[in-house]
Amino acid sequence: MNMVFRILLSIVIAFSIVRFLRYAWPVRSLSYVEARDVRELADQSLDMKMLDVRDAVDYEKDSIRGSINISIGRLAYVWQHCLSPEDSVLILADSYYKRNKAARILYKQGFRKLYAVNGDFLGSKRTLSDISVKGCCEG
Repeated sequence: MNMVFRILLSIVIAFSIVRFLRYAWPVRSLSYVEARDVRELADQSLDMKMLDVRDAVDYEKDSIRGSINISIGRLAYVWQHCLSPEDSVLILADSYYKRNKAARILYKQGFRKLYAVNGDFLGSKRTLSDISVKGCCEG
């Protein structure tokens, strides 16, 4: 019985380490930018979109003007309604995990111009709200 327990514990530990490394590992095509530099980035990219991957309840409480809300759980299924792989996407998330997960989902769909605000994006709400970006259904 003791041997079975050790094997199961080893499997759980190995699984945990792999999972941790997967989420801690840098995401291809994801660049981090400071909030003050987002305006310059948006000016360079005519097809910049801001994607807020928080839950709809959190988005309704406090959001950035012009951002698109697709929660992380729905992103893999409905991204094509508002996004195109040719778009530059600024990912807005309330955690490192959600930001990386969103970037991984979009990368698998062919997105290569992915950006994320370094730190708390809501702390930079005024700066980000002043940036002109395309909305969900704008061409």
